[in-house]
Amino acid sequence: MTSPGYVRIGVDVGGTNTDAVVLDPSQHADENRGVLAAYKVPTTHNPTHGIEKALRIVLKQSKVPIGNISSVTIGTTAFLNSVIERDTRHLSKVAVIRLSKSFLRDVRPFCDWPQTLADIIQGYVGYVDGGLHIDGSEETSIVEKQVVEVCQEIRRLGLTTIVVAGVYSPIDTKFQQEERVKNIVAREIPGADIVCSRDVANIGFLERENASILNAAILRFARRTIRSFQNAMKRLGLSSCSLYLTQNDGTLLDATSAARIPIRTFSSGVTNSMRGAAYLSSHTSGEDGKSKSAIVVDIGGTTTDIGVLLPSGLPRQASAYVAVAGVKVNYSLPHLHSIGLGGGSIIRTLSEDKISVGPASVGNDLARSLIFGGETLTATDIAVAAGKANVGSKDAVETLDSSIIEAAQVRIKTLLQNGIDAVKTSPEPMPVLLTGGGSILAPESLPGASALIKLPFHDVANAVGAACSKVGATIDIIQSTAQQTLAEATEAAKKTAVERAVEFGALRKSVYIAKLDVMPIPYLENQIRSVVTAIGELDHKSQKQQEIPEDDSDTDTDDAPVAQKEVSSDFEGEEDRFDHDNYRPKVVVNKETDVAEWHLSSVDLEYIADGCYLLGCGGGGNPQPGKLQLRDMLAAGHKIRVVDATSVKDDARVYWGGRMGSPAAISERLQAHETVLAIKALMEFLRHDSFDAAMGLEIGGSNGMEPFLWGSSRFFDRPVIDGDFMGRANPMCWQTTLTVHRPGEFTPCAIDSGDGRTMLMTRAPNDESVDKPLRGALQEMGSLVGLAARPTTGEAAKKYGVINTISLSWRIGRAIARADANNTISTVAEAIIDEVGGEKSAKVLFRGKITAIERTLHNGFSVGVLHIAETPAEDEEDQNAESVSAVAQGGTLRIPFINENILAEHVSDDGKTKILATVPDLIALIDSQSGKPVGVPEYRYGCHVVVLGIACSPRWSETPRGIEVGGPKGYGYELEYKPLGQYVEPRSVIAEFLPYE
Repeated sequence: MTSPGYVRIGVDVGGTNTDAVVLDPSQHADENRGVLAAYKVPTTHNPTHGIEKALRIVLKQSKVPIGNISSVTIGTTAFLNSVIERDTRHLSKVAVIRLSKSFLRDVRPFCDWPQTLADIIQGYVGYVDGGLHIDGSEETSIVEKQVVEVCQEIRRLGLTTIVVAGVYSPIDTKFQQEERVKNIVAREIPGADIVCSRDVANIGFLERENASILNAAILRFARRTIRSFQNAMKRLGLSSCSLYLTQNDGTLLDATSAARIPIRTFSSGVTNSMRGAAYLSSHTSGEDGKSKSAIVVDIGGTTTDIGVLLPSGLPRQASAYVAVAGVKVNYSLPHLHSIGLGGGSIIRTLSEDKISVGPASVGNDLARSLIFGGETLTATDIAVAAGKANVGSKDAVETLDSSIIEAAQVRIKTLLQNGIDAVKTSPEPMPVLLTGGGSILAPESLPGASALIKLPFHDVANAVGAACSKVGATIDIIQSTAQQTLAEATEAAKKTAVERAVEFGALRKSVYIAKLDVMPIPYLENQIRSVVTAIGELDHKSQKQQEIPEDDSDTDTDDAPVAQKEVSSDFEGEEDRFDHDNYRPKVVVNKETDVAEWHLSSVDLEYIADGCYLLGCGGGGNPQPGKLQLRDMLAAGHKIRVVDATSVKDDARVYWGGRMGSPAAISERLQAHETVLAIKALMEFLRHDSFDAAMGLEIGGSNGMEPFLWGSSRFFDRPVIDGDFMGRANPMCWQTTLTVHRPGEFTPCAIDSGDGRTMLMTRAPNDESVDKPLRGALQEMGSLVGLAARPTTGEAAKKYGVINTISLSWRIGRAIARADANNTISTVAEAIIDEVGGEKSAKVLFRGKITAIERTLHNGFSVGVLHIAETPAEDEEDQNAESVSAVAQGGTLRIPFINENILAEHVSDDGKTKILATVPDLIALIDSQSGKPVGVPEYRYGCHVVVLGIACSPRWSETPRGIEVGGPKGYGYELEYKPLGQYVEPRSVIAEFLPYE
């Protein structure tokens, strides 16, 4: 007997088929797992037609009374596809209102979007006062008059879709700035669709705003589509059932919320499959503390998606920032490894004993396979020939050579083994759950798999996952521990998450905490960031069916076509590929000074930003916002000039500095003019009318881009010296090569908050004693300030600075860009080594994947240990002969960090330890898949990395005073520095590309 009011229907709309199941969870222990009916139909041009047909058939098959069905849950990629395909029928123009007086003007909305998509969606950008600081205090209050004036312009343009985005809005529980602005806009523009960014995504301003804009652009289309789903349910007599859509994290979203925040359904297909695998395998929810992680392998017609199912029963999530249709966003997506293996994978004979399987495929037209009368040998043909499947005509493959069948199966096994290894974070065997119609390809066993389980109803696991999905809620908040303990703050965050889940429709007694991350905020005392996910069963008694209202602007009917096809989230063909191999920077001779100047272009900025992040050794903050700010300045006609240190006169006055503060603040405040204002304040105090050249405090991380801002023609119009005073990123502002060799010259110095607060420090007994009061002040000034130190001379800059580091950053970034363009990411580490002086100067220390991260806070610094396990050697076909061997192989690598990576310690399989490199040498991580540098904020489980070691500048190694290595108990080290290699001074870009007449 089915349970009245508890039977659920799940539907998944895929690129090829639409699957539907009727599920009674109360019969989960039965052999059929409670699946009362299941059916597949081809996905139609309008997916509603396919959904309605599938529903009609499973209702008939199951014979369940309509009154016993409580809900229908649908997974669809319709909204995502509209964005990827740039479908102008379904995308609205969007107006953006930003809330901040000081911090959002230089990095504009849409500035990092693919141009074709920006042209379709961008409607208007307006700025009003507002915004918060990281501690929750107001930057400025909302001024209603400003909002009204912006609304008048939006109304004049005829726009009715609006995004409101304020700095630190996700933690705005007191002032409700975005909500206040939304109410004013609703009054001024009746009927407008208004999206508050805090309702869409979490901390990380640009990514949250991007997600909000995408969400707003598809609102009207989402309403039409969801309303068409509801109309189909009416026609089937399911009007009393609640409609849900599945979210990216594997939980439910009611129809009303989905129509308001459709972006949360963008990538729900894979999570449906993983949730279905958890249900069908009886993978428990984790509240008993006994569950273990499992690997889900979803084999389709063209590709195989592999992910990790956590003990909570939810998919392991990807890193904080992901790209959708070329737009960086920060909402939850599953962490997947995809390989080109599916039922339609084409089998080719490469040599007498070598077979290739995929990635070329006929997955969208399996009729081309031999067993279906075609002429293409596919993986499905191999499965039938090997007796693993009984589909099509077995006679068509009877004459296949047994050696081909065997070799193909070996290759399929290798592909799956390598894919599973790619997502594992431990060498211990894990259970592997097989889903998807292509599961017939899988072998009987796999190395690294404790069990290989082909689940019942595996071919409709995605629809099962939709039907059994739970209700979830995630909160991301910043809390103070000044008046409460860490444990009390954590409990308060957990309680908030539970209440939110109940609010979303979870049964209170079933709710549990599925994920808890408590992270200290660097440089800030008594401040923590808590990210908590609470999960619970759907409370059927609290369900309410809410109709999606009609809208005058919603002109589509149920018969309007809705594209449904499998597409990549990376939009190809955006523009012609750039020729990085033949690009030449612009170096000209200034006729007035007879000095060669390098005039930076947007391409140069791209290179330098990546190089700076690598030289940051994990720290320094991401240079991306600074790069976007400078790129727009160049587009506006401003110039940025770089000169060789050799061309600077000894008596030249050189101003230097950069930003000081928390990387967490950088993620929201983007780029402002703090350093420019600090320099102006110091110039006024010293009665300097001008200076001769600019130089950076540090090349590593975001500060590597800072001197370009204040040296540009927009501000002081002074050349930037090709060099800096660190050669890397350092934790303390006094730890520069200049203060190492010339102590006592850091003051007078100035800091500025960027929003009207400036502080001068005129003298101090020593350089170290400058740091603490400045950090105390910056905490009260928004946790991020611009710093200008006592100006120095051209002679000192040349003698004590690390020279040509801008050129070095450029060369490193160019190597990364070349590798990406030429599909040689596998040897990007080798290309970087060539640029920094060769194998005597730099080495690949280790290759592996991050398996654990310890993290805490000490004296304002992010302190922890990164654990990296070696990844198995790739199979011969994917191995690159040009890859150099790592210094250490096997075992694991430990990298303690204090904002920056401080040492690399190898632990061999037999437990022996050896330190491979220490500060002041540079220890940097590169993402193996993208070739990009990985900073401490991006450290995440499962990330495959190459660990580089680069010899430091003699400016550091010649003196015992430099980077202090310490921290709380368990993180302190007494190091004997042994140089990793010989430092080679970077080659000057200016000297190399100097024009000759």
